[in-house]
Amino acid sequence: MDSKASTAATSQPQSKPKEKDFLNHLETYLAKRDGVDKLLKISRYATKIILASSVLPETLPLTRQLKSFESSVGLSRKAFRLGKFVQDVNALRNSHLDSKEEILLSIIANGGEGLYYFVEQFIWLAKSGLIDARHSRNLQKISAWAEFIGYIGSITLKLRELKRMKEDEACLNSSIEIALLGGVGCKEEEERRKKLRAKKVMKQLSVIQDFADGLMALADIRDGKGSFTDPLLLSCAGLLSALISTHKNWVSC
Repeated sequence: MDSKASTAATSQPQSKPKEKDFLNHLETYLAKRDGVDKLLKISRYATKIILASSVLPETLPLTRQLKSFESSVGLSRKAFRLGKFVQDVNALRNSHLDSKEEILLSIIANGGEGLYYFVEQFIWLAKSGLIDARHSRNLQKISAWAEFIGYIGSITLKLRELKRMKEDEACLNSSIEIALLGGVGCKEEEERRKKLRAKKVMKQLSVIQDFADGLMALADIRDGKGSFTDPLLLSCAGLLSALISTHKNWVSC
């Protein structure tokens, strides 16, 4: 190609990258372990809601089939968590936190979640019949406690992050107001504010999800006894958590 042709080629405006259509997006989503896991979670807790609401008689064959389906999906989800504790180990290794308090919270959040996923592997083996099922109850207790403690650390960290985001948003709002009063354009600041608000919404949803999952972990610790352990309430919390995590995974892929 001669220099004129080269100059003409470089001067032409570059076309925008083609947006991923729905089926391509869905393929990418389903290729991820978390994508399939969350779809299983939705189906499991939707089934739990039907069973907990008592809309179907206990004697109906469909009721027994739904119970069998729910149990099978629960076991399948545990298989999807094989090795998932490694992501929490790497999260701890790669974390760059300033204060000792945040480092401690990160250890609690990632350490608790990592231990939960690690123990879940043995619960899956017990439920699958490979190891003695008599260990299952103790393993479930350890798993529930680790999960609950992890959520305490995670919620605390995320609330601190939300506080920082609100402070950053307030600073951006002040900068935009000053720029507008001075008749100066502020497209860059407005774009940053838009992205920050979207990030803040996702973080708020993540906190709600952690509260819902933490409620279910607390119910497991208490063996379904006491306040906030109603099966329908817990099933709704599980479905809410599944929908939020599905949305987050969909947006990120």
